[in-house]
Amino acid sequence: MNDFRSIAPDVQLGAGVKLAQFVNLYGCRIGDETKLGTFVEVQKNATIGARCKISSHSFICEGVTIEDNVFIGHGVVFINDIYPRATAPGGALQTEQDWHVDRTLVKKGASIGSGATILANVTIGENAIVGAGSVVTHDVPADTIVAGNPARILRKVPSTHGVTAKVANP
Repeated sequence: MNDFRSIAPDVQLGAGVKLAQFVNLYGCRIGDETKLGTFVEVQKNATIGARCKISSHSFICEGVTIEDNVFIGHGVVFINDIYPRATAPGGALQTEQDWHVDRTLVKKGASIGSGATILANVTIGENAIVGAGSVVTHDVPADTIVAGNPARILRKVPSTHGVTAKVANP
């Protein structure tokens, strides 16, 4: 029976990882107790920490690092190329040698709402919240709520809603 998962042999899965059907994983690392929803793709050289939840239809591209305890809503897309082009200067289709990966970092405890787009070279701070549908074009400070297109700071995360409590290691 086919379980409809495509997991390359070079994928590193932590203990207790839960994978829905129709995931596509290659060359990536997924931390302990992380859950990936249906139709999630995680590309090579991407890292997802422990105890994260990546909701369905999300795309984690090469060069993205997601630290521990991060929530990614449905249909979140990361971008890893600031100046994407189909062809090289000579007119031929680009190959991997023509391309430069721009990095993105999502720090621990952050939450990214459904339908958000996260551009390259961005850091989303610890415990920050990105509103649904936002387009993040600049760094998001820790403990801050941003929303809109482009995403703008709305306010600080209320202390009662921050992820400030320490989680005991099992």
